[in-house]
Amino acid sequence: MTHAPRTGFGAFIRDNAKFLAAGMLISFTSSYGQTFFIALFADDIMAEYGLSDGGWGLLYAAATIASAAAMVFAGVLTDRLRVRRLAVFVGLGLAAACLAMAGAQGLAALVAVVFALRFLGQGMMSHLSAVAMARWFVATRGKALAISATGFALGQAVLPVAFVGAEPWLGWRMLWVVAAGLTILAIPAILTLLRAERTPQAVAAETVATGIDARHWTRGEMLRSGTFWALVPLLLGPPAFGTALFFHQVHLAAVKGWPLIDYVALLPLLTVVSVAVMLASGAAIDRVGAARLMQVYLLPFALAFLLMGLAQTLWGAALALVVFGIGTGAQGTLPTAMWAELYGTRHLGAIKAMAAAVMVLGSALGPGLTGWIIDRGIDFPGQMTAIALYFLAAGALAAVALHRARARLAPEIDVIRA
Repeated sequence: MTHAPRTGFGAFIRDNAKFLAAGMLISFTSSYGQTFFIALFADDIMAEYGLSDGGWGLLYAAATIASAAAMVFAGVLTDRLRVRRLAVFVGLGLAAACLAMAGAQGLAALVAVVFALRFLGQGMMSHLSAVAMARWFVATRGKALAISATGFALGQAVLPVAFVGAEPWLGWRMLWVVAAGLTILAIPAILTLLRAERTPQAVAAETVATGIDARHWTRGEMLRSGTFWALVPLLLGPPAFGTALFFHQVHLAAVKGWPLIDYVALLPLLTVVSVAVMLASGAAIDRVGAARLMQVYLLPFALAFLLMGLAQTLWGAALALVVFGIGTGAQGTLPTAMWAELYGTRHLGAIKAMAAAVMVLGSALGPGLTGWIIDRGIDFPGQMTAIALYFLAAGALAAVALHRARARLAPEIDVIRA
């Protein structure tokens, strides 16, 4: 694991290929618990269990909120155990959850399965990948996070088209068996790639990546700081409404009069933009710092929702998704790098777990709230202007807080990048 000065992407990838590939594979495997994947089966699930948009949204929200609470406690394991060991247990659990979705009967079983998918997929798998990159790399943290996050982007591009196209032949339940098989196949590859991984304690002891006031913050200290709470609305927004965008994609396509297969065929375009921005933001983090970039982080999300609400054609949807891709590309790198930058790396697992819990909570509230509003007569496109205004307000609050924090951070950041 290299903590070298800045270098080009090509040389950086060659020098750290195994660790970066492991991060990408873990990130890709998180897809089976992500909303963009689960939502592909929304119509089938609602028909099978007799749920409305609002009922499905509230069930999904309840299971996801429970997974957010679990993340607060389980996420700290990354401060104590090797990623490869955790990845085995999390991967086996995620595969079991996929198999359970294939055979679940009754609402209680559905809630339990959605909880497991969200906790193990969206929660722990994503957490493992992000914390590993942020801890293993210091001067090149942005590049590492960017490359690792392309695994999620790849899943977002490939899996919807592949699974929607295969459903008429295999059926929705059998597709979950396929997802379980793919998860199982990933585990030995992760173990092989991380054979030389060091313990989190050893890495933390060697790094000099302190945060505000040139020290390592504990999670309790972070929670007592005003900066963290000013950032909560920013943390909630992208997962809340970005999740809702994917969660209601069947509804959105129906309201707009677009064939679903044509709409999901646009997602690779989002992925191309997202990956390009991810890589660019990774390099930018290494040059100017995550805290500075986070001050404009929410602007693409605001514009994307405004454009999608106004879109009348698939060309309009494509433009909205391109802009949304700018936001999701930055989302793949900036938040995790920001926590390491603000609060140091020694307790990064615990700190990132709390931030992840807030973001998972957002991903629960978004589908639940928007689904409830849909049931009361305002379709999802009709909600998008208000969502854009939320992003602008949350971004302004965060910009003020981060401007103040950077005044206490700049000297340390200069040392790290030297």
